[in-house]
Amino acid sequence: MDDYKKNSLSLTGAVALGTGVMIGAGIFALLGQVAELSGVLFPLAFLVGAVISGFSAYAYIKLSNAYPSAGGIAMYLKMAYGPGTFTAAGSLLMAFSMVIGESLVARTFGAYTLQLFDVEENSIWISILGVLLLVIAFLINISGNKVIGRTSLMMAVIKIGGLVIFAIAGLWAAGFSFGEALPSSISGDYATYSYIGALAFTILAYKGFTTITNSGGEIVNPTKNVGRAIIISLFLCTLVYVLVALAVSANLSIPETIAAKDFSLAEASKPAFGKYGLWFTVGIAIVATISGVIASIFAVSRMTAMLTEINLIPHKHFGMTGRLQKHMLVYTVVIAILLTAFFDLNRIASLGAIFYLTMDVLLQWGVLKNLRKKINVNSAIVITAILLDLVVLGSFLWIKASSDILVIIVTLVLMVLVFAGERWFLRSTNEENI
Repeated sequence: MDDYKKNSLSLTGAVALGTGVMIGAGIFALLGQVAELSGVLFPLAFLVGAVISGFSAYAYIKLSNAYPSAGGIAMYLKMAYGPGTFTAAGSLLMAFSMVIGESLVARTFGAYTLQLFDVEENSIWISILGVLLLVIAFLINISGNKVIGRTSLMMAVIKIGGLVIFAIAGLWAAGFSFGEALPSSISGDYATYSYIGALAFTILAYKGFTTITNSGGEIVNPTKNVGRAIIISLFLCTLVYVLVALAVSANLSIPETIAAKDFSLAEASKPAFGKYGLWFTVGIAIVATISGVIASIFAVSRMTAMLTEINLIPHKHFGMTGRLQKHMLVYTVVIAILLTAFFDLNRIASLGAIFYLTMDVLLQWGVLKNLRKKINVNSAIVITAILLDLVVLGSFLWIKASSDILVIIVTLVLMVLVFAGERWFLRSTNEENI
């Protein structure tokens, strides 16, 4: 693996990595689930999700300006809480959220690809194709930074351009009738907490901006460009998400969107592109999901390698040779493969949303409590970010407790294991060093 060098990543490259993670999962994997919870208002849910993510991003931008580092979120948590349980556990929650996101994207890749063939909706081929994508992404990641950067940039241009074309064509086919896309009346079939819970999925669709913080050690002029890359990525993704959601809403009813769910974009493309719509949309989905997985694996392996180097998580070589990050690539991909093989899209997304929101609250609170004066943050913005996260997380947990209690149980068990395991590991490590 190539060494990471200062000034080796441009602002454009950082934006490409950020949008690579976001657009790889968000609009393809989550649109149907957002529509299921928010009905006709699902395009607005993506816009509100962007606003909430913007409040959260404020702290990350201030942190990146003060402490540009390849460790990203793990380093920020360390600055806020020190090298202890909260830092290690919070970093692992973020890492697991990203690995879960990789599985989500991998299964989305399988679901969309199978639209080209006469295959059953819940075919085992979804898992097989998802696993194949993860293997390909692993091979690209071990090829070196230059290959990763060029691949991410090329795919970012293709998928963003393709989605914009899809959105404009879809709105054109509907006669640019925004009245259809955003009805004036709201259905009474959805409770308030359901609308709010939908925001958990939209926030998950934007969380890829956090991977840009891992580029702090390599990006040109990091004290300025990491923050700029975050802002640009969020703006681009908001524009793409809202346009695409409006196009889908204008061409499909809510029942049709929910029925299509994992491949709603493919269904919505038919009025504009006819029989070629499926091929066009699947092509964009394949490019988007591939780039999303590549960028996410890249970011997770870097963060977990840094955690290992500063002795915050355990590590075993299992006979592997080479750089530590290569080992973390292997572990990341193996876990993602297991999730891809045995979990469905809905549960994968739910776990990822809960883990991410929990981690974000931890980080925002650490900034407010311990770093407020050091990095000169506006406390009101950080407090607002925390409150918004808690409201969305609480509503989402209520929905899952009512409809899929297994997700809550699995989430609680995993969180207890992460915090208890880290506490035990750090205590045992400290005792050995005495």
